[in-house]
Amino acid sequence: MISADAVGVEFSGSTLFNNITFNINENDRIALMGKNGAGKSTLLKIIAGENKPTYGKISAPGDAVIAYLPQHLLTEDDSTVFEEASKAFAAILEMKNQMEWCNQQLETRTDYESDEYSKIIEQVSELSEKYYSIDDINVDAEVEKTLLGLGFLRSDFDRSTAEFSGGWRMRIELAKILLKKPDLILLDEPTNHLDIESVQWLEDFLINHAKAVMVISHDKTFVDNLTNRTIEITQGKIYDYKTNYSHYLELRKERREQQQKQFDDQAKQIAEIQQFIDRFKGTYSKTLQVQSRVKMFEKMEIVEVDEVDTAALNIKFPPAPRSGNYPVIADGLSKSYGDHVVFQDVSLTIARGEKIAFVGKNGEGKSTLVKAIMGEIDYEGELQVGHNSMIGYFAQNQAALLDGELSVFQTVDNIAKGDVRTKIKDMLGAFMFSGDALDKKVKVLSGGERTRLAMIKLLLQPVNLLILDEPTNHLDIKTKEILKDALKAFEGTMILVSHDRDFLDGLANKVFEFGNKRVKEHFEDIGGFLRNKKMENLKEIERKI
Repeated sequence: MISADAVGVEFSGSTLFNNITFNINENDRIALMGKNGAGKSTLLKIIAGENKPTYGKISAPGDAVIAYLPQHLLTEDDSTVFEEASKAFAAILEMKNQMEWCNQQLETRTDYESDEYSKIIEQVSELSEKYYSIDDINVDAEVEKTLLGLGFLRSDFDRSTAEFSGGWRMRIELAKILLKKPDLILLDEPTNHLDIESVQWLEDFLINHAKAVMVISHDKTFVDNLTNRTIEITQGKIYDYKTNYSHYLELRKERREQQQKQFDDQAKQIAEIQQFIDRFKGTYSKTLQVQSRVKMFEKMEIVEVDEVDTAALNIKFPPAPRSGNYPVIADGLSKSYGDHVVFQDVSLTIARGEKIAFVGKNGEGKSTLVKAIMGEIDYEGELQVGHNSMIGYFAQNQAALLDGELSVFQTVDNIAKGDVRTKIKDMLGAFMFSGDALDKKVKVLSGGERTRLAMIKLLLQPVNLLILDEPTNHLDIKTKEILKDALKAFEGTMILVSHDRDFLDGLANKVFEFGNKRVKEHFEDIGGFLRNKKMENLKEIERKI
């Protein structure tokens, strides 16, 4: 059992959270929830031993293994993918090497009566007891299975980690964590860089093979499928629910309604007490009663209501002119980088008003096709963007295109037109910009903050063809719901590149699947696509048997 005992964190005199106490037991699958800035990542780092709390402590058995995957990291560049993943077994391999060295010494040395010889015998005995108590592991097979599950190809195994993007390096670190089989796995946004199939594989692994898990994630479906417990950090306190995310939302709503009732009752009581004090303050016969009520004020514990839920905020795209009947037509489209073929002979037609999801493993060409539509890259074949198409494009690097010298408020104010100008602060607040944050210059914002600001800019522009490439990576669940509602009401044509199943559910009515250098059209929503995809995989397994 791992426990947090009266843990608190203070920054520059302000309290992030205070007196937090809870236990983590085997088979706990915990979702750590709370709005951005509540302290989720900080708490995860404290449990991992990366940071120290201002007060309180984390306790764990001496032999407990805690593995932590942060949001941002880089692996070293001196290994191949397979070698880096195999480092998960470094302790076991080192133990084996030590045993081999000891046995070699015992075979070659002749000083049988010496203290050194006796120490080697003790050492090899101790090592053997530890080594053979570990379940027999085929290291190469375990590494291969895990890397394949996380989306790597066998041809990637001997490539240097230096050749891979940050997202793929994150997968290597995730592979090392899973291979260590730790007592507690701490994951901070693990699905941001995974495609749908890899997310499903990770889900299955954590549910069936992990001992205990604590995860921060904005992927609602992933959290719901995985977790059996939800810990929420809010206003410096925690609330611990022995249930998954969806049920927690219901219980949280009930809690807030109770808090609001208590707050309203207390406000009424305070008003009545204050009224009595003001009325009889100078009256001699009422002095004792006035003093009694003043003491009641001093002892009264003020009821707090959790932060207001902004999900009801209604954001809509401004109206745009009608586009032609077919905003995108591709015929015999191919794209290669040198000898590497991304896709070939792709033909597709997207009709006005269709809501399309581009899905498939990373590297299969989803973003490449989007860049071709946007005219950012060259290609072979024909690609036509239809008449009167006004494109709103959210690229994965959209945040880098913002003007760093403008403030947050100026960035939005410069493009807002009409009635929406009166709602700028509400919209910024819904995307977690309020108070002093409105005056921050864009250049000092984090990557996640820039992404959210770029999304607000897009919501203010009149478009009839919307192309979003991984728009939800830095959005929390509440903000994603606000964006999703806006997209549901969008009347134009939409192309969504995303691995977030819950976000795609109810938005896309057709799926284009990228894989094996082809693009396959599926006339169904994301739920139907995934159900059929699982059936296809099962049939393939049966054919192999």
